[in-house]
Amino acid sequence: MFKEALKLIKKYNRIIIHRHNYPDGDALGSQKGLAAILKDNFPKKEVYVVGDEAKRLPFMEQKMDDIPDEYYKDALAIILDCGSARMICDDRYKTAAKTLRFDHHIFQEKVADLDIVDNTYESACGLVAMFAKVNKLKLSPVSATALYTGMVTDSGRFVFDSTTARTFELAAYLMSQPIDLNTLYYNLYAEDFSEIIAKADNMHKIKFTENNVAYIYTAREDLPANSDAAPVVSTGLVGLMHDIKGVFVWVNFTESDDGVHAELRSNRYNINPIAVKYGGGGHKKASGCTVPDRATAMQLLNDLNELAATGDKNN
Repeated sequence: MFKEALKLIKKYNRIIIHRHNYPDGDALGSQKGLAAILKDNFPKKEVYVVGDEAKRLPFMEQKMDDIPDEYYKDALAIILDCGSARMICDDRYKTAAKTLRFDHHIFQEKVADLDIVDNTYESACGLVAMFAKVNKLKLSPVSATALYTGMVTDSGRFVFDSTTARTFELAAYLMSQPIDLNTLYYNLYAEDFSEIIAKADNMHKIKFTENNVAYIYTAREDLPANSDAAPVVSTGLVGLMHDIKGVFVWVNFTESDDGVHAELRSNRYNINPIAVKYGGGGHKKASGCTVPDRATAMQLLNDLNELAATGDKNN
């Protein structure tokens, strides 16, 4: 499949790279990393990156390109880190001459003409790194750092059980380039004191179901004023419940104008079918969805509570 992807890339002179909305480190890292790889190895090609501006990780310095609709004619659109079509950041990819996807989520639907989907990878960045390695493409400090960043963030600093021997092999491959790890980790994890205080306040909001599912529910009026706060809060707060002794399933709910964002996590059970039931998806132990209201969110919570009671790992 990697060879087929390279053939597609070689065929088209204009390539436009997409990823999911509200990008995290893996979405941005794979987008920036692949763009750099293509520019370094095929300098005569036009390579563009599109999508909503990334406010969560400004240090990655990935400015999106503003391109006209006609650029998609005779172009290859590449979609990264996106399990379903509804999450793709710019639906103009549908008008491209050809489409290609690299993704590591559990397969939900065919999205591209060539879908390279493998959920055994810890990250989309790992999948892109393997694509570069198999095809013997040239790396640079820019591409290697971007891909390494996505691998680190989506593996939880190489802690999540999606981490494998291959993960470390690819990390070593990327580190053949001079990656400034001190600066990288500082940019990823250093926090303003106000953010630390906010996390402490939110820890007091943690509640538990009868079967010890931990959850936080944040109402719309309790969010910061900025419009993109809900997705950031949703993914940011779920990690607060990761290391509570005796908790094997946890979920964060955050109200927004679009509904209630739900981030589902587990260190033992397959919670993905529950996310899919409510219109979402993701991985076995890390998934998400958006439900219409608080009542539906509580139904989802009840499903998680039942999962915790049955102990069905679905592995």
